[in-house]
Amino acid sequence: MNPDDPLLRILACPLDKGPLHLVRPDGPEASEALYNPRLHRRYPVVDGIPQLLPSSGEQVSDEEHEVLLKQVAR
Repeated sequence: MNPDDPLLRILACPLDKGPLHLVRPDGPEASEALYNPRLHRRYPVVDGIPQLLPSSGEQVSDEEHEVLLKQVAR
């Protein structure tokens, strides 16, 4: 996904209906994701398609939350 993609403005978390932030991978094994910092939930982007089912999101630890917030701020 492109950070300037207009789709990002209308995508929302399936749980709290709030905005999501694109997280770009740091390493070659990491993949793009959409992140909800309010709930500490990450949703994968597979082949450019956001997986926004509640069951596809994963809870992240407080440590990983801090790392993701830094990636979102870039």
